[in-house]
Amino acid sequence: MSLMDGYTFPRSKLSKVLLDSTKEPLVLVACGSYSPITLLHLRLFELARDHITAFQPQYELVGGYFSPVSDAYGKKGLASSNHRIKMCRLGTANSTWIDVDDWEARTPEYTRTAFVLDHFDEQINSKGGIMMSDGGYKRAHIMLLSGGDLIESFAVPKLWADEDVDRITRDYGCFVIERAGSNVNEFMMQNDIVWANRTNIHIVKQLVQNDISSTRIRLLRKRLQSIKYLVPDSVEEYVVRNRLWEN
Repeated sequence: MSLMDGYTFPRSKLSKVLLDSTKEPLVLVACGSYSPITLLHLRLFELARDHITAFQPQYELVGGYFSPVSDAYGKKGLASSNHRIKMCRLGTANSTWIDVDDWEARTPEYTRTAFVLDHFDEQINSKGGIMMSDGGYKRAHIMLLSGGDLIESFAVPKLWADEDVDRITRDYGCFVIERAGSNVNEFMMQNDIVWANRTNIHIVKQLVQNDISSTRIRLLRKRLQSIKYLVPDSVEEYVVRNRLWEN
């Protein structure tokens, strides 16, 4: 049986009709391990939405997606994709616009981020994109949503292929939430590829600093410490019930 058996692209939270046909429909995609999903991961979407409303009026945000990585990623502390998908769905259950796509997690091999964005572009735009009030369609702009640490990792030798960095920043673009201690503008100045595509990279400042990380959550679990109020309540209950990362 194929891992893709039964797969359907989630559309229930994706806007069906563009409210303002003069705007460009925008879909945010956050790729990552989510082992587990935290409140900061969810906050990234809200911070981006506030920034778009205030500073990017050319866009109409029509949807947001978490795309958990495949088990083949092999990162230390990575819970099974089954657990991670369930936790992401629990974490987004109360959101009207943030959803979870398990396509990447279902793949038997690690899928590079550029190809994940290609997948979203195909699923959403292959039939035209988002409907307008006059019955026509407008292509949705797919953009990567990330923390500053991810975009700074573009400079790590052999971690990213230059052609992927170029495709991500040129063809799609990024909304980057700048975390404490990161300096995305400085990184952009020093990276030739990112600098060439800088107009497609939107930096969002955190007004309230938040440095919750999945790594710290796993460490707290290993030490049998509470993770309440660091992850959604439903995720905390799931982690405890399944005894994840206890040793």
